[in-house]
Amino acid sequence: MIYKTIQGQTWDQIAREVYGSELKADVLMAANQKQLDVFIFPAGVLLDVPELEERNPNLPPWRT
Repeated sequence: MIYKTIQGQTWDQIAREVYGSELKADVLMAANQKQLDVFIFPAGVLLDVPELEERNPNLPPWRT
């Protein structure tokens, strides 16, 4: 999926909007290496939003 930024957004705000958690900002950043120097986005930047890997909720985190 592609996400178009709004003026003033940050990585964690975008992660919260698209993934429901600002803790997933690292996923966005890894998929958009060319934008890593941006802290506050201008309007209209297109970011790749990768699908999150589904985890088996019955397994402990160290087993996934």
